[in-house]
Amino acid sequence: MSEAIVEILGLRKVYDGKNPVIAVDGIDLHVPAGLIYGLLGPNGAGKTTTISIATTRAIPTAGSVRIAGVDVVAHPALARRSIGVVPQYNTLDRSCTVAENIRFHCRYFGMTTAESNTRTAQLLEQFRLSDRATAYPQALSGGLAQRLQIARAIAHHPRVLFLDEPSAGLDPQSRIAMWEAVQGLRGEGITVVLTTHYMEEADELCDRLAIIDHGKILIEDTPAALKASIGGDKIYDLRMRDLHESRQLEDRLRKTDGVTSVEAVQGGLRVLARAQDGLLAKVVTTANEFGLQDVTTTEPSLETVFIRLTGRDLRE
Repeated sequence: MSEAIVEILGLRKVYDGKNPVIAVDGIDLHVPAGLIYGLLGPNGAGKTTTISIATTRAIPTAGSVRIAGVDVVAHPALARRSIGVVPQYNTLDRSCTVAENIRFHCRYFGMTTAESNTRTAQLLEQFRLSDRATAYPQALSGGLAQRLQIARAIAHHPRVLFLDEPSAGLDPQSRIAMWEAVQGLRGEGITVVLTTHYMEEADELCDRLAIIDHGKILIEDTPAALKASIGGDKIYDLRMRDLHESRQLEDRLRKTDGVTSVEAVQGGLRVLARAQDGLLAKVVTTANEFGLQDVTTTEPSLETVFIRLTGRDLRE
């Protein structure tokens, strides 16, 4: 694994007041260069606060953040030269055209007029915005506006791009187009750090990710490894008519070859199992003896991992 370009050590952020709020509680994070790295967690988990500190928009209570070796608190201006940011909300300048939003960003970072014009034309082509160059941001769809924000954020050739909930509010087609745009940044050597509460987005985009909740990192690995940590290839959710006999059913199912675990959930049982011919039929036959009402089958997801770690749904 390559050298870390984003290094977060002991990061802590407390918002003071009558009832102090601990938004980030001792996060350590090392993001290797060249990856798309995700912070996955529910709203209020501490993801945005972490990004805000890393991008110099907030000051930590304790700990440190280094971007490309630069301390973001001690040298914020220098750190910002290596950082591109797309916040949760649209921050495009509505008084400027699509092209001007990019061109003025280039000029702000010291490019000459010729360099700015060349870079703007390149990015308009790359993000399929050339035909909207003279349009104003308010005339763009949500997907096009998000692509423009990403194009503007990388105009000065940052080494790290931070995306905070990049697909929030986008329709499915626009979300997929945004994913493709982000994946294309690998070829430019840009490391991407994104926050999301969409497990599909984290699974699709991220090379590695950390699941975060209550300001703490609960687990960190590749999406595939995190899903494999559940210990099963299939999930059978059994809805039962009578929950009083569930304990006996649990004992029976645990003895079934191929079943790796059984746990009580609201309305019934959740069975984790290996991919094995005939196993579902065995589970259903056994459960029928105890009043099976319905069964659904799924595969382990990042949400399954989150539920295992926290006991609650990722969307809560």
